[in-house]
Amino acid sequence: MKREERQQPRVTALLACGAVAGPLFITVVLIQDYTRVGFDPRVQLLSQLTLGDLGFIQRANFILAGLLNLCYAFGLWKILHPGRAGTWGPLLIGAYGLGLVTVGMFTPDPASGFPPGASAPAQPTPHAMVHALGGLFVFLTLAAALFVFARRFRERRDQRWAAYCALTGVLLLTLFFVGLGKPDLSARLLRLDVLFGWGAASLIAVRLLRTSKTMSASSRDESIVSAQDGHP
Repeated sequence: MKREERQQPRVTALLACGAVAGPLFITVVLIQDYTRVGFDPRVQLLSQLTLGDLGFIQRANFILAGLLNLCYAFGLWKILHPGRAGTWGPLLIGAYGLGLVTVGMFTPDPASGFPPGASAPAQPTPHAMVHALGGLFVFLTLAAALFVFARRFRERRDQRWAAYCALTGVLLLTLFFVGLGKPDLSARLLRLDVLFGWGAASLIAVRLLRTSKTMSASSRDESIVSAQDGHP
């Protein structure tokens, strides 16, 4: 059995972590959006779900998503390195995962009436500043990763996926920075940003999973033909 064939189940598991990371994170957020007492997703940022008695759920959601994306980054390294996007793709997805872990460990300050009864501090606390910087880091690294994958797909003449990655990267940055300038829309724009960005990272993982399985099947077929022809 070739080395690539022995590693295939491990690579598949690592890429699968990336495939489930986005949908799982979004599902947990949506459930909390409409079950947390006093929380209004139209007004409060999703990061504020980390506050209050049940805040541990969203903190764990951030950290789990980050760890899954770190596993995804290792899978990307194994399947892409040293080819196109084989270095910066895994590094940027890994940085994105570390950013998610960071924002899960450092919570924002109370704001916009949540948690109920908590008052916002006069000045941002240190952990809230780390959380905010971590959030910026997450969106910047994910957008950069999407641009890297856009280039990879374009060079492989997969124009639809190249366009999808590039446009999503642009949309990710646009929604994020527009939201910063429009506090009345920031909560909604951020949710759209997460939907598009986290979803794109997971869809790329699904795409690579299909590609890796096809390549593995072709390799097995070639091995069978070689064996039948008497060539080991």
